[in-house]
This record gives sequence, structure tokens and C-alpha cells, in this order.
Amino acid sequence: MLFLKRVPTSKAVAVVLAAGLATGLAGCQTASMPDMTGALGARAEARPDAPAALAAPNPQRDIEIYGERYRGNPKDADAALRYGQALRGNGQRQQASAVLEQATIAHPGNKALLAAYGRALADNGSFEKAFEVLARAHSPDNPDWRILSVQGTTLDQMRKHDEARRYYASALKIVPEEPSVLSNLGLSYMLSKQLPQAEATLRRAYGNPQADARVRQNLGLVVGLQGRYAEAETIVKADLPPDEAAANVAYLKQMMNGRDRPRIGAGDIAAQRS
Repeated sequence: MLFLKRVPTSKAVAVVLAAGLATGLAGCQTASMPDMTGALGARAEARPDAPAALAAPNPQRDIEIYGERYRGNPKDADAALRYGQALRGNGQRQQASAVLEQATIAHPGNKALLAAYGRALADNGSFEKAFEVLARAHSPDNPDWRILSVQGTTLDQMRKHDEARRYYASALKIVPEEPSVLSNLGLSYMLSKQLPQAEATLRRAYGNPQADARVRQNLGLVVGLQGRYAEAETIVKADLPPDEAAANVAYLKQMMNGRDRPRIGAGDIAAQRS
């Protein structure tokens, strides 16, 4: 049995901030993007130290391919977008932000680039600026539920939890029961120490066949925070091959022990966010 050290809720939530925020933005999409899972980093994207099941496809290869295209023509919007997401997937977030910033200057109306740049700003902890940039990536008459969800995550990072939940609610009106949005909403409740609401919301997300691996980990964390450690372990390793199950259990233990620090401001939300 896995024995997990109980830590204060706010500290444990801080642990998953970076992973959580990634989840929120991971699925973002606009009409000009194939998928914010692709445009901003794969849906399974995670930090370099996350389990293999959450790892980005092959950022080093993409950096080589799209970096060459970008250097050949820095004004190529598609090359800049893909190069930026590859840099993010490889953990080179400052460089990704710089590339995407220049791209948005060259293409101020490109919503895919604006969405990606907003995500990069959030990666680097510039939440207020990220929120402003993301607001330009869609419009009130044509809202993008994925970007609404990401805007919610940035507000949660700024501890504006009630306002963040209004954005999640707006997103859910467009895509009811979307697991990535529910996961972000659940983490928002976790931030405000409303653990029963967090668990109920994450179970709704987890019950959706389209839920990804990060939803499983978020649910496991919330269950563990309530002292049900054996159940948390069962959740994070359910239906997985032995190697992936072991990696998920180790990751959960690391989060619960509070050793894993977020890339972005402590005390805020991410897993996610996810």
C-alpha cells in the first residue's frame, strides 16, 4: 500500500498548478487552429518529469523541423506557432514566449498565435497579461469554449476563483460535460478547499470516455487530500499497464509529499489544470 504524507490543501494544489493549467489550455481550439492540443501543445502534454503517459509526443524532433522553418522565414505564422509549441513541450518556455510574442506582432490578428502566446505567458506566470491576450484570441459573438476554460485557469492563478468559475460555466454551456473544463472547475474548488465539490466535479470528468490521463491524476489527488490514500492509489493506476501505473503512483506520492514544485507561482492553481 502507498503511504502518503498529508499536506495542507493549498500546498498540494500548488504542486499541480503547472500540470493543471496545461490541461486547460491543452484542448483549446479556434477556427484557425486544428486543436489547441496541437497548436498549444499536445493534449497529453505535461512537465518533463511527469509520467510517460503524460509526455509530449516528440518536441525535440519538432524543434528541429519547425525551428529550421522559422529561422528561414520568421514571418511564417504556421512555423512560428509550431516552433513555439515544440519549445513549450520541451520545457523551453521563455524562448517559446519570445518566439510567439514576435509572431503576434507580425500577425496581430492571428487568433491561433494569440491563443498560443497567451498560453506561453501563463506558463511563465504572467497571468494578467495572459488573460488579456487570450481575450483577443476569440470574441463575445464567437466564443471559444477552450479559451474560456483557459481564461478561467488564469483567473484561478490570480485567486479570482468566483470569476474563474463563471468562465467555466460559460464554456460548459457550449460543451456540456466536457471533461477538460470539468477538471479545471474541480481544481478551482480544490483551491478554495471545497474538497467534496472538487471530488464530485472531477468524478463527472473522470466518468467521461474522452477524459485524459490528467483527469485521473487530479481525481486521485483530491481523494488523497481527503485522507483516502488507498482509494487515491487505486484511481491513479486503474486500467493502466504496470509501468504506467507505477509511474502514476510515484507521481501522486511526489505531489502529496509536496516535493514537486510548480513552474508557476506557488499557492495558485494549475493542474490544469488540466
